[in-house]
Amino acid sequence: MRLFPLISWKEQKNTSNNHALMYLNVYDLTPVNNYMYWFGLGVFHSGIEAHGMEYAFGAHEYPSSGVFEVEPRSCPGFVFRRSILLGSTDMSSTEFRLFMEHLSNKYHGDTYHLIAKNCNHFTDEVSTRLTGNPIPRWVNRLAKLGSLCNCLLSEKIQVRAVGHIPEHGTYSG
Repeated sequence: MRLFPLISWKEQKNTSNNHALMYLNVYDLTPVNNYMYWFGLGVFHSGIEAHGMEYAFGAHEYPSSGVFEVEPRSCPGFVFRRSILLGSTDMSSTEFRLFMEHLSNKYHGDTYHLIAKNCNHFTDEVSTRLTGNPIPRWVNRLAKLGSLCNCLLSEKIQVRAVGHIPEHGTYSG
């Protein structure tokens, strides 16, 4: 997993491939998803795959980008569920990466919120802006339902931004 390293000179020169399919890679956050999935619910993480890399948004305690890149379908700490074709982009790999870097300024790790600004909100914005297609509603449905309940809760127990996610292994499911 890498936060955005600087673009190399080679990457800047390599703009010959200007078309890429974009996939939404969906991961399970809990084994309970094996049951909830059939009812259109679940707790999911998602990332956008294009040009051979996957980009996602996660929480940390610093006011810097929470957007990171990983090898496709292998986000640490999550169990891969499926890939969904969202559409395509005519951006070169360099243009796509620059787009992600620019968008990452809006998604700082310390602004992550389980209900209001999570990884699925990030992937939905990327997909909508680049393909015109939102991500499937079931991917973030639980957060949307939570937003209805969150406004009814007292401020002390409302879900807040995640300050730190401890390192943990994946479960086998």
